[in-house]
Amino acid sequence: MRPVSIIGAGCTRFGERWDDSLRDLVVETGIMAIEDAGVGGEEIDGLYVGNMSGGRFVEQEHIGALISDCAGLSRLHIPSTRVEAACASGGLALRQAVLAVASGYSDVVIAAGVEKMTDVTGGVAADALAAAADREWECFFGATFPALYAMIARLHMHQYGTTREELAAVAVKNHHHGSMNPISQYQMEISVDKVLRSPLVADPLRVLDCSPITDGAAAVVLAPAEIAHRYSDAPIKILAASQASDTLALHDRREITTLDASVHAARKAFDQARLGPKEIDFAEVHDAFTIGEIVAIEDLGFVEKGEGGRAAEEGLTAIGGEIPINTSGGLKACGHPVGATGIKQAYEMVLQLRGEAGKRQVDGAEVGLAHNVGGCGGTALVHIMSR
Repeated sequence: MRPVSIIGAGCTRFGERWDDSLRDLVVETGIMAIEDAGVGGEEIDGLYVGNMSGGRFVEQEHIGALISDCAGLSRLHIPSTRVEAACASGGLALRQAVLAVASGYSDVVIAAGVEKMTDVTGGVAADALAAAADREWECFFGATFPALYAMIARLHMHQYGTTREELAAVAVKNHHHGSMNPISQYQMEISVDKVLRSPLVADPLRVLDCSPITDGAAAVVLAPAEIAHRYSDAPIKILAASQASDTLALHDRREITTLDASVHAARKAFDQARLGPKEIDFAEVHDAFTIGEIVAIEDLGFVEKGEGGRAAEEGLTAIGGEIPINTSGGLKACGHPVGATGIKQAYEMVLQLRGEAGKRQVDGAEVGLAHNVGGCGGTALVHIMSR
């Protein structure tokens, strides 16, 4: 298997992009990534596109061909493949692209992700997202994703003494990071009190514990490491690309406050990279809900089980802390266009490792980790990257 590097990256502004179509978002991010990489269309061997539910959100299927077409690559007949793993669709697209280049089957490959979620009502969007849970044994009984993650939060609070204030501290920290990110959906600070006073969604989770409905797209361009410097002065090495699965339904899990898919994906990624958690300088983790970040940093080995909430409250996961988490603002503040999130995480890796993250730059960032989850942990992707 050949070493693989990222030679270009681009990401749209995330938010309620009512004046832009899915096509517009793809063209915007594709141009940015291709120009950043300095590649021509004739050099591209393939595209992998993460998209969870184009058919529900914009009534468009056959997304792979659509992306190739609106990117101006259809005349070259380049293979374009849509991949789906719920909220981990972007991370899966990245891994498939890594495998294509690492295997030697392709040289220059684009991994992209896109979702246009605001063209439907909130109820339709919620129902589409619920399809990432077990429709027969969870959704039909009224279990939405906020409800499922609320169960995780409530048991975590019972087992480890995690407090409402610690959950809120995750949102406060991520909004602070997001306030410094020009592509972030929510570029404003919030307080613990504001989180605690926001409307209740599913006890103990409130509105400001939850990531928003978002439009956005992101793309990265990959090439074999041995030729990466032909295109980029600062290629980013992909040291590991790992995936794991678990039961779809939360109630079938061994233990619901640990996402075993995250644990196993992380173990395989650390083995591939020949690194450990203490050698990671920063991470983007899947914080669709505040409890998601707390559980993630425990499952990835950054803190001991039960210490995730205290780590946020004590500032260990803020920029300047021991292990900065979600420097982009995470899903919570940056936004969560589900098919694009995993690629946006890679985009943040590129900016940090190049030293181009501006006010949210992590000093001395050399190794980063991206963690993308589908559903309540039915799928997990972990990528490790370095300068």
